[in-house]
Amino acid sequence: MLFANFLKKDLMNNSNEKIEEVFKGIAASPGIVFGEVYFFTKHTPRIEEKNISSQNIENEITKFEHAIKRSEVELLKIQTLTEQKIGKSNANIFEAQILILNDAILFKTICELIKRTKKNAEYIVNLEITKYQQLMLSSADEYMRERAHDVEDVKNRLIRNIQQEKLISRFKNNTIVMSETLTPADTVLFSRNNILGVVTETGGTTSHAALIARSLRIPAVLGAKGICNSIKNSDEIILDGNRGVIILNPTKETKKNYHARQKEFEKFERRLEKLRDLPAVTLDDFEIGLSSNIEFVEEIDYIHSQGSHGIGLYRSEGVLIGQDIIPSEEEQFNAYKAIADKTFPFSVIMRTFDIGGDKVVDEHVKEENPFLGFRGVRVSLASEKFFTTQLRAILRASTRKNISILLPMISSLEEVRESKRILEKTKDDLKNENIPFDEKIKIGVMIEVPSAALLAREISAEVDFLSIGTNDLVQYLLAVDRGNENIGNIYQELHPAVLRTIHFVISEAHKAGKKVGICGELGANPLATLPLLGFGLDEFSVNPAMLPEVKKIIRSITMQDAKRVALKVLELSDTNDIKNYLKEELHKVVPDIPIND
Repeated sequence: MLFANFLKKDLMNNSNEKIEEVFKGIAASPGIVFGEVYFFTKHTPRIEEKNISSQNIENEITKFEHAIKRSEVELLKIQTLTEQKIGKSNANIFEAQILILNDAILFKTICELIKRTKKNAEYIVNLEITKYQQLMLSSADEYMRERAHDVEDVKNRLIRNIQQEKLISRFKNNTIVMSETLTPADTVLFSRNNILGVVTETGGTTSHAALIARSLRIPAVLGAKGICNSIKNSDEIILDGNRGVIILNPTKETKKNYHARQKEFEKFERRLEKLRDLPAVTLDDFEIGLSSNIEFVEEIDYIHSQGSHGIGLYRSEGVLIGQDIIPSEEEQFNAYKAIADKTFPFSVIMRTFDIGGDKVVDEHVKEENPFLGFRGVRVSLASEKFFTTQLRAILRASTRKNISILLPMISSLEEVRESKRILEKTKDDLKNENIPFDEKIKIGVMIEVPSAALLAREISAEVDFLSIGTNDLVQYLLAVDRGNENIGNIYQELHPAVLRTIHFVISEAHKAGKKVGICGELGANPLATLPLLGFGLDEFSVNPAMLPEVKKIIRSITMQDAKRVALKVLELSDTNDIKNYLKEELHKVVPDIPIND
């Protein structure tokens, strides 16, 4: 993760002039814009616990029912606006929020609590929906935590409508919007005002707000912690969505440099559009797999538009969004089949649930460090019935023969073998029931735990492929939580230990005759493309917004040169030396590519 704290640099001798300041966040949507800041302060409903009389219970429930209807109308309007701007597939993001509003179990629970406790509707709504949020926020999985913001948006919308407060969605045009957090609905509504860009203190590349911003081609920098305390309304800034940088009070020299960068980026983007339907093949004819990481079926049209050849990581936790209980086999089957059908003829790698234990045990599990706790395959193996339900659904959805299964959080051979045993038993059960499935379905393992990396050759002998999950692998190798802003600078994807470990995994897997892909954020880092190619990586699965850039790099170099770069990188033992070397080499290959500092 990039530094959350800002860096000051006094570039002017005149003490009366404003000092240029540089802030860093996460590059969530590409582009460079210049403009004034407009602070968007989200209205957080004030919730008071109130006692109501028996005579007013029905009136309180009626207020709640009207709020649901009004909230649904609002979301349907936003969904229609989104369809008009960026197509139906992206608009379907709001379906999940509408489904929460139509959740019969949630509705019944809230109504019963109003009756039993004789408390006001907004208090009960906040109490109940916050429970869902807390479960998601406590998850070790980053993508589940991102979805908690969508749930919060539904909650606040409901409460606002119970309190009958107006939604304010229009403000000053042609500004760069800055806020602590933004929802997908906020981002869509802002687009009506021709905003120039978006900056937030929270969120990342996987948030729905980021997805909408990319689809609307609105430059965005997210996760710039603390920035709202340092910048004022109407301040002049430069937003660099390519590098995840915000510059306050830019000097004339900085403006000149960034105007030049802006022109270069726009030319580069136009050239990338021509590559969409071309294969990811090196100059000496080595073809590399290039696919996308997704979580929802609604993302598939977008990844196709970016030139993706399939899904290298489908995070199945998406089916849990808004659910208080694990979905049934039939519900999961329908979700997985929709993914497989829409991806066909390309393939999709489905990762089994990577969730915390609180989703499958009766009592909420409090863990000091969920990253090192009860999650991923550990949860699946602890509850064979839970695991079998998901495997049955995946297998039943595999009749097009374009699905592979991926096991997360593997740390030992025993876990691999036990997972395979349950898979084979599930296959036998389906055969006995005369239910069709792909009998040769492939199974792979995510390499994200150091012990699994060291056992790469032995694990490869047990499965069909490996997929390197760099997000967790970097954390575990460097003993650093990238979400901890106090040590965020230590989280270095290009650390020599990380690159050497990846090289080792690829080499060991190839010795066992198995292919290796990458599905972590490192795969989307342009600086990493050359060494990963040189290490022999078989497939990149990346954030779809980065697909054209990765493809451009692959198509601009020979495998021989990539191997030369990789060998040099393995000799270097300092992260900064590695970054500087890779910047030089990448600019030789693609001179006009924007690179994160």
